[in-house]
Amino acid sequence: MYRAIEKTWQDMIKNKSTELKSKGMDLRRRRTIERLEWPTRLDRARRLGYKAKPGFVVVRVKVGRGGMRRKKTMGGRRPKHAGIVRMKADVNMRQTSQNRVAEKFPNLKVLNSYFLHKDGKNAWYEVILIDPNHPSVKSDGDIGKLVAKP
Repeated sequence: MYRAIEKTWQDMIKNKSTELKSKGMDLRRRRTIERLEWPTRLDRARRLGYKAKPGFVVVRVKVGRGGMRRKKTMGGRRPKHAGIVRMKADVNMRQTSQNRVAEKFPNLKVLNSYFLHKDGKNAWYEVILIDPNHPSVKSDGDIGKLVAKP
């Protein structure tokens, strides 16, 4: 079943389907950080460790695309030598989305994240979070050991 879900998503991305475009328009109208009931891409979330049980949380994050911007210095320099063009961030957009969610939900730990959609201005990621104090997470063999580490 998960292979079929993955194939459907890949076909939609490859063919630039109208359904994906309408999902993109819907995403633009939503909040920047939004908690979800269940993952949008279930196959990808399951592969990264998501389980449909209490203690697991999925959050969708919108991150702005593009390079860093610096204020122009007051002086007679052309942009190339002013150091304001072609500035690159040291952290990629996926890591940025994880950091923003970690700040928003300080009591939860980030398990993983995956790409969802991008347009000309924004990119969306879904971040999987775990509640380390939840009994179902503590009793889980794999995840419990992973979360117990400081």
